[in-house]
Amino acid sequence: MLEVFRPAYDRSMNPKFRIMINIPFFFLMSAILTLFFSNLYAQDIADKVIVNKSERKLYLLHEEKIIKDYNIALGLVPKGEKEKEGDFRTPEGDYFLQNRLVDSQYFLAIQISYPELKDLKRAKQLGVEPGGKIMIHGQPNDPKHSNVYYQSNDWTDGCIAVSNAAMVEIWQLTTNNTPITIYP
Repeated sequence: MLEVFRPAYDRSMNPKFRIMINIPFFFLMSAILTLFFSNLYAQDIADKVIVNKSERKLYLLHEEKIIKDYNIALGLVPKGEKEKEGDFRTPEGDYFLQNRLVDSQYFLAIQISYPELKDLKRAKQLGVEPGGKIMIHGQPNDPKHSNVYYQSNDWTDGCIAVSNAAMVEIWQLTTNNTPITIYP
């Protein structure tokens, strides 16, 4: 008599069984992803940015509470208020975050509303150009120095520089027209 070869019954070959195994996996993965993304998006959006030049710190605030802080680098001449174009100083005072640039010389950049009317008046009194294009930005796209140099020295032309990772967070946690105060 001819014997027909029959494989042992394997429940995993039954489509209903496969669905039963995949349902708990689906719910587990859904729960994990939901927790991850809810924490990611639960972060408060900053309603104020504070820069303390002497501390070399940038703070994101929400309802007067610090939600993030970052180490910063400033202009090559960090002490004193910006007076004119090319003085390598970072301005001091109250401004707003404006344009967001993805195609600058640096890894992401957010423009600061410098010069404001007070800066223009002061520059006119001094008979100089006030300068402009003051940004919060990441590291150079085409670095000339090591990462250690950029993280431990003031190196900008007057901007506020942060690490690229910090720049991504600042980009995500602020909006245009967020007020920024820069203290000495």
